[in-house]
Amino acid sequence: MSILGDILWLIFGGLVSAISWFLLGCLWCISIIGIPIGVQCFKFAGLSLAPFGKEIHYGGGAGTFILNLLWMIFGGLEMAIGHALFGLACCITIIGIPFGLQHFKFAKLALMPLGSMIE
Repeated sequence: MSILGDILWLIFGGLVSAISWFLLGCLWCISIIGIPIGVQCFKFAGLSLAPFGKEIHYGGGAGTFILNLLWMIFGGLEMAIGHALFGLACCITIIGIPFGLQHFKFAKLALMPLGSMIE
């Protein structure tokens, strides 16, 4: 069932999500300080292609908190708002609710991506 969900997910905003995570990762990798954030963005671009059946666990310490603040200022807030709007649009219909929930999962992830693990 998750394969069918992943295929439909690409149609309902997953491909746009993956491209935006990838492009943001490329921008972060321009500077040496931003490379850890860029690598994390590339991981989430891969997750954006097949999110069904995967969970995200949050954690981290003081170092990740500082990088998460930089992330939120320089790209995270826009990504969170975009995913929240996609989620609201998908939740208009009953069929789109699972896809909207995935967008809400990514909106939460877009606020504090560093220190989170995908399982």
